[in-house]
Amino acid sequence: MTHRIAGARPLTVGIDVGGTNIRASVIDTSGEVLDTVQAPTPHSAKALEDALARSVRELCQRHPIGAVGLAVAGFINGDRSTVRFAPHLPWQNTPVAQRLTERLELPVILEHDANAAMWAEYRFGAAAGGHNVVLVAIGTGIGAALLIDGKLYRGTHGVAPELGHLQVVPQGRACPCGKHGCWERYCSGTALADTAIEMLATDPVRSVLAKDVFRDPGSLTGRRVANAAQDGDPLAVRVMADFARWLGLGLAFVSDIFDPDLVVIAGGVSSSAPLFLDEAREEYARSVTGAGHRPLARIRTTQLGEAAGMIGAADLARAALIESEHKSSRVARSH
Repeated sequence: MTHRIAGARPLTVGIDVGGTNIRASVIDTSGEVLDTVQAPTPHSAKALEDALARSVRELCQRHPIGAVGLAVAGFINGDRSTVRFAPHLPWQNTPVAQRLTERLELPVILEHDANAAMWAEYRFGAAAGGHNVVLVAIGTGIGAALLIDGKLYRGTHGVAPELGHLQVVPQGRACPCGKHGCWERYCSGTALADTAIEMLATDPVRSVLAKDVFRDPGSLTGRRVANAAQDGDPLAVRVMADFARWLGLGLAFVSDIFDPDLVVIAGGVSSSAPLFLDEAREEYARSVTGAGHRPLARIRTTQLGEAAGMIGAADLARAALIESEHKSSRVARSH
């Protein structure tokens, strides 16, 4: 299956394994996306692995591929071979890397999607030159990744850091994780809709968005709120201000713990950053411990966008492949 060229630095495939779609891209050594295929995400483990194998084989027909990296929204074990749990995928304690390696005859590694995005931003994007960096991916919830001295920090069991589930409001909004008051329940795309509904329940205002909410509360989305705020809708503007406050407060908590030099805001909500980022920076500067007497982290938005997970997974797969080849070379020389 492999189309490696002897002595060449290989192209690798990075795959974003999402709950709705899988996207596989060929990535070169400078982080450029050369080719992409996409397919719906099947609902059974076998069908999903079949779809992943088909995507890689299609790309292998057009490019010399040396390794594959999968970016997965879920818990990955310490050696990046097994998916312990993925809430939107049919894998539980599944040795995905081994299964796909055997099918494709190519090295395959797994990585948490936020870690993969962090690595891509560090190598090729907004986190370039950072040393201690936090990535906060804000979408339906909050994903997070941590880089310490230029190395990804995964924790003892491969599941760190779950920043979105820091409790910021005791007995607050219920979270799908089973707790109440998690940060992501106040600072996410989902939270934008919930905040709008709560604000209308306590202090109704006249606005186009308010009329939409009263007519069909279930149709409200974070994207709808952001678009309305862009148009100056008074309810949406208040919601975005509340979102900015929670983002700034959360980043202050994170800085109190990790003291990063850089924070990267990623995820779908980051595309609306002009609506909230300046206010979030101000809240962060006010709320961090020692405010006014310590350097503050720089806060940037993603440069690589939705491709970051694929780019990072592919680059990590390349690094693992090169390290494996170096080890094999050292063993051969020792004999």
